[in-house]
Amino acid sequence: MAPSHTAPTGGIQTPTNHALGSLPLSARVFSWHAHASLWFSLGVGLLVMQMGAYLVPAVGTRDAALAIALGTALGAGLLAWTAKLGADSGLTSAGLMHRTYGSWFARLPVLLNIAQLIGWTTFELVIMRDGTAAIGKQSFGLALDGVAGNAATTLLWGAVLTLLLMGSMTQLVRKVIGRYGLPLVIASLLWLSWQFGAKVQANGLDAFVARAGDGSMGLLSAMDLVVAMPVSWLPLVADYARFGRSGKGAFSGTWIGYAVANIWCYALGVMVASVSAPDADLVNTLLLAQGGLIALSLILVDEIDNAYGDVYSGAVSGHSLLPRVSIRIWGIGLALLCTALALVLPMRGLEPFLLILSSVFVPLYGVILGRLGFGTMGLSTPSVKVDYLAAAIWLLGIALFQALTHWAPQWGATLPTLLFTGVLAVATRKRG
Repeated sequence: MAPSHTAPTGGIQTPTNHALGSLPLSARVFSWHAHASLWFSLGVGLLVMQMGAYLVPAVGTRDAALAIALGTALGAGLLAWTAKLGADSGLTSAGLMHRTYGSWFARLPVLLNIAQLIGWTTFELVIMRDGTAAIGKQSFGLALDGVAGNAATTLLWGAVLTLLLMGSMTQLVRKVIGRYGLPLVIASLLWLSWQFGAKVQANGLDAFVARAGDGSMGLLSAMDLVVAMPVSWLPLVADYARFGRSGKGAFSGTWIGYAVANIWCYALGVMVASVSAPDADLVNTLLLAQGGLIALSLILVDEIDNAYGDVYSGAVSGHSLLPRVSIRIWGIGLALLCTALALVLPMRGLEPFLLILSSVFVPLYGVILGRLGFGTMGLSTPSVKVDYLAAAIWLLGIALFQALTHWAPQWGATLPTLLFTGVLAVATRKRG
């Protein structure tokens, strides 16, 4: 993480804001492999598998496969486009928001981003805590799901997260995730896919493929649920992509890495749910598979980079608002806060939480990509405090997303909202 420096302004020492300026070319060290490794790793997780399991039995196998493929292509494509924008400009997510919405109004989406990142990190810690408790109970007979056990496992993972935030983000991505973490996670997914693929085959592959849904969710609604996962990363991607050596590498690495992981984990979640009892717990089901302890343990360890990714980006956003506090200190503080929240918050209402986030960040980035995603226009330092047109389009987009979700869920909300905000943003761009 970059240290905080001060710069003279009229004889007054003011902190350098590392989150709002363009990253120097000398600091851009991520290759295509680094982008692909990072976003494959961030795309893998128990949470994603659980979201895949939510599709069963709401939609049939064929609709689930179609929703996963189309939703991932769309969501990962948006991530990749935003990654290219971050790599080409060297700007963070907060920097892109400032360029689009004005230096004063951008504080609102930046604050919302920090809030949602705190929520995501807390969810990740709860997932790691519950997964650890399940492993302890199933494999070693340890009762870690009581008050003392929950506290111990939460504090353990919180301590690991805090220690990681004391180091270098670029070194973590290039040396730890790319060289060591990625092969182990891929091996775990291959093993679990083999195990549950065999169960599907034993139960009848034709029956699995022909399985119909109960009609509680349509294809477009299922796509919205799939798109929700990559969309949740939109406010983070530029914070990492700005370290890319080229926009082309950031685009292709991000898209391919995340798309493969997202499709794989959603599909695995569908398979697990399809061969399990309706009320079966995903983690316990994975544990009961042959070799499930080792595979699940490796995936559980991989969850820590998701939490790290959230907190690091939250720290960058926080630094953009209060530059006198370094990114490292922001990160440590947010990690401690999320650990405290994970001690007291249960994991409930996941689907509404994801859709609420989508309703904010889908139109937010529809406007950003419409304004900045077609060349270098608009990437200079913002000359206004509030871009009223951009702000109005974003707010209209939120209203449209919510209206579609409540009154026309069968049509989905993500794609219409993106088209609406993107087209209006392009049409209202300043020319010349």
